[in-house]
Amino acid sequence: MTAVRASGGVAAGSWAFAALGGTLLGAALQLQQPRLWGAGAYAACLVAGLAGLALLSRRWPKFRGLPASPLFASVPLFAALVFGTLAGGGLAGWRACAYAKGALDPALEGRDLQVVGVVGQMPQRSDGGTRFRLDVESAHWADATGAPAPRVPSRIALGWYRDDASLRGRAPEGRAAASAGAAAPLHAGERWRLTVRLKAPHGNLNPHGFDSELWLWEQGVHASGYVRTGARDAAPARLQATWQHPIERAREAVRDAVFERVPDARQAGVIAALVTGDQGAIERSDWDIFRATGVAHLMSISGLHITMFAWLAAHAVGALWRRSGKLMLRVPAPQAALVGGVLLAGLYALFSGWGVPSQRTVWMLATAALLRLTGRRWPWPHVWLLIAAVVVTIDPWALMQAGFWLSFVAVGVLFTTGFMRPAGEKTGPAARLLAFFREQWVITLALTPLSLLLFQQVSVVGLLANAVAIPWVTLVITPLAMLGTAIAPLWDLAAWAVQALAVLLRWLAALPYATLSMAAPPVWMAACGVAGGVLLAMQLPWSLRTLGLPFLLPVLLWQAPRPAMGEFALLAADIGQGNAVLVRTASHSLLYDAGPRYSLESDAGHRVLVPLLRALDERLDMLLLSHRDIDHTAGAVAVLAMQPKAELLSSIEAAHPLQSLRPARRCEAGQRWTWDGVDFEILHPVAADYLSFTKPNAVSCVLRIGNGRATVLLAGDIERLQEAALVSRTPALRADVLLAPHHGSKTSSSAVLLDAVRPRLALVQAGYRNRFGHPAPEVVGRYAAHGVRLVENVPCGAVSWRSEAPGEVGCERERNARYWHHRLP
Repeated sequence: MTAVRASGGVAAGSWAFAALGGTLLGAALQLQQPRLWGAGAYAACLVAGLAGLALLSRRWPKFRGLPASPLFASVPLFAALVFGTLAGGGLAGWRACAYAKGALDPALEGRDLQVVGVVGQMPQRSDGGTRFRLDVESAHWADATGAPAPRVPSRIALGWYRDDASLRGRAPEGRAAASAGAAAPLHAGERWRLTVRLKAPHGNLNPHGFDSELWLWEQGVHASGYVRTGARDAAPARLQATWQHPIERAREAVRDAVFERVPDARQAGVIAALVTGDQGAIERSDWDIFRATGVAHLMSISGLHITMFAWLAAHAVGALWRRSGKLMLRVPAPQAALVGGVLLAGLYALFSGWGVPSQRTVWMLATAALLRLTGRRWPWPHVWLLIAAVVVTIDPWALMQAGFWLSFVAVGVLFTTGFMRPAGEKTGPAARLLAFFREQWVITLALTPLSLLLFQQVSVVGLLANAVAIPWVTLVITPLAMLGTAIAPLWDLAAWAVQALAVLLRWLAALPYATLSMAAPPVWMAACGVAGGVLLAMQLPWSLRTLGLPFLLPVLLWQAPRPAMGEFALLAADIGQGNAVLVRTASHSLLYDAGPRYSLESDAGHRVLVPLLRALDERLDMLLLSHRDIDHTAGAVAVLAMQPKAELLSSIEAAHPLQSLRPARRCEAGQRWTWDGVDFEILHPVAADYLSFTKPNAVSCVLRIGNGRATVLLAGDIERLQEAALVSRTPALRADVLLAPHHGSKTSSSAVLLDAVRPRLALVQAGYRNRFGHPAPEVVGRYAAHGVRLVENVPCGAVSWRSEAPGEVGCERERNARYWHHRLP
């Protein structure tokens, strides 16, 4: 692109390029807003931006007569950038205001409602129950007659749980109130009348963590909850089957048929995921293997998967088209291949659930294909920017998702390496097949630095694994899985092919140093790394490609900042109802507890702690589990698997299952050690407590950390009796920060303890609307009466604290506030 025409004046394509860039910039700026403006303000920005761009387009010929000066050329370009920014930001904000109107009224949280609606997606079944989306048609109070009907969001996420599934993320009152039975066999497209209890979407918010609230916002889900099946609740009733969501019904039928046909659930899960897009069908342990070997993109219908499918479909359509002379005369084979690839990719995305990542990729491919079909040979930066602008116009929140950038880079690599082949290149079947595999290799190489930046992990064995997995999955497993929908015995062959690949992947994943992890770099450094990776993958002379290496070096050499010698820092992770506190010194790290279990398939270790430790590039020296309760130990398996050198210190019994993974040293009062000038000491329990305790809380390991200037007391789940004993045998118990015992339960945080500790701050790690009511109102009042600032994870998110500033804390929800994040009323 040039800003000045050879004859003097502004190039015609330059203002469009600036306008497209402004559109992206406007959407990106709007996504940084902590709170929304009024809808009128965004509408004014949108109208002003569109009017300005329209005026520029009409007046543009006059700009061609401007003197050939950079100063004159920059004025209209800057105007196009400004107007594009106004239009992009205005459209994104206006849509966000429309989305926000569907939020759940806080007055409805925790109230029993009776709703009638249609199951909008194929249900996700597990041993714990069934999860599904309900498109609400009507709602009224379940416990009141004559009251005005409540306004319920149009789409809600529900769980229908078994009696023994108390860990399935239900609302706080659920386990005690919802009593009976397994979920009925509901199906997509059915209309049901259900008694439900709802709450606003409230996810965990941690540094570099997954933003589940943004994900739900993008899906249009404004409330979650569970089905009430108690003795005093109206029984759930299936009203009728409807014509709605026929594709979802077909997907569900295919998925269920796969599991009926293939006896091995792990193999069936991969086949079902490839055919229907049901990523939940793949077991978590298999996902760990796929990520470790760098082939996860092949096992899920993500944006990258749709792109690869489109590329293969285009090759297949082109090859078939060339076999007919009549067709070749009507439509050239390259154009037919292009249209066929995009259409088949769209159908594949539709059958796979039409998820947001798939939608984004289809729009990307359609935009690029339209440019080629209309004969517009734009420079690749223009094409890339137009594709991004189209996708962001349809889905502004795509800019915040890793899947967008993976798909965006993949599409860019394909169109800059695939559509720009040298003239005279061979086009036979063998050559096209070789070109296809070359393109997949280029994508893998190009996405390696991007994956390292987005996920802080890359597979060292990924190139070897992909060399086998790409042709095996693309040419063997996926075709057999797809054809199995018509010829069921082919699923048996697909299962065999999955098993053969799994053997190789497990072996590769078990190799030493199979994966490489690094700390999450700053944004500017990440951008440089992505630019370096793209430059290396472009079709340029190697003398120019190697210029990408200097851009990668800062990222590869980046190290996360640590406390100074003699200082220490805490990070109380936002993990819901449980404890998990990361303690860091200049060169050592300790994790106090490992958080709760969220479901039979998910826990705080996999979902929060492992990604957090990876993003900070932490190498734990010790995992200290205060006691055996599941809300303190559920994530330990994942953490220990990630941290092979971490010592385990705990009060768990000798027969505890964790002992078989890593023998634990018993914590006892009097144990001391020093790291980098910071003292650590176990204050409770004493040896005699192990002989007489009646419940695990009584032997919670209490840890004191101090450097002579600041002190922290991590108290586990001790209760009043243990608090009194601790005070009596520890004369100097003063601390700046206290981890509130037992999450702020009314059985703990006695006045005796608070008088002895006299903390400035008290941290409470508890879940949103947890069923225990933590922290108890009387405990909150007690802390307030003692002049203690109570910092809770629910309104704060992850809490950070440093010994250099003992009276200050940082809240992740305040530091990275966005308008889609839930705020307490």
